[in-house]
Amino acid sequence: MSSPPLSSVLIPQGLSSYNNLMKIEELDRWISDFLNIQTYSADLSLNGLQVGREGKDVRKIALAVDACQEVFLRSAEQKADMILVHHGLFWGKPLEVTGRHYDRIKTLLYQDLCLYAVHIPLDAHETVGNNAGLADLLKLNNRQPFASWKGMATGVRGDLAEPLNRNDLVKTLFGEWEDSVKMLPFGKKEIQTVGIVSGGGAADVYEAIDAGLDLFVTGEPSHQIYHYAMEAGINVLFGGHYLTETLGVRLLGQKITEDLGLETFFIDLPTGL
Repeated sequence: MSSPPLSSVLIPQGLSSYNNLMKIEELDRWISDFLNIQTYSADLSLNGLQVGREGKDVRKIALAVDACQEVFLRSAEQKADMILVHHGLFWGKPLEVTGRHYDRIKTLLYQDLCLYAVHIPLDAHETVGNNAGLADLLKLNNRQPFASWKGMATGVRGDLAEPLNRNDLVKTLFGEWEDSVKMLPFGKKEIQTVGIVSGGGAADVYEAIDAGLDLFVTGEPSHQIYHYAMEAGINVLFGGHYLTETLGVRLLGQKITEDLGLETFFIDLPTGL
């Protein structure tokens, strides 16, 4: 199966021809400026270029949620120059270059593949972020920043133009994956107000409750919030960490193609989680 539907968010990626190229340093500056990466210095996931050589020409970019060997091999097969992911290889602490980590790094170096990772800045961005992408699928109006992360809002909340049955809302967001998502149906059947935090944002349900929202959408399920949500009478939709975070890299890829003329393609490796 493929990722969540993007028909209302993305136009088909691609140009009739790709004549542009950029040095990796130039592309790094463009992405960093566009996503305001420096604003998120508290994010320990090493946002930016994680693996790559100076002066590398980039014409073709693979997009993926996770940095893993399968993504690296598929990128090499399709002759990508760079891989842009949401979850990179480094998470704020020294990591020995041994075992599986060594194998991954070796593949990148042998294939001359750059690896670029953007974590929190890609969740939070107001136009190409994961949360913005989910809000676009629902066509949310009156959008406001939502859910504080280290003093900065990363999520989004808003209103549906017309009330929508919660089962229909699941179909709108996740299409053929609707049977794999989990719902805590503790609130209204007709949804008007929604808060969204992709990935592992279950704890932000408390802010959704305080805001009086009809529905809170996040990625990973959490046992800890079950009774609190039930007692508060709020619907909670767990779409899965992977499924709620495919939108950011794809939207950013579209922006790169449109603005810079570089080719991008998405590698879909669902984890079911």
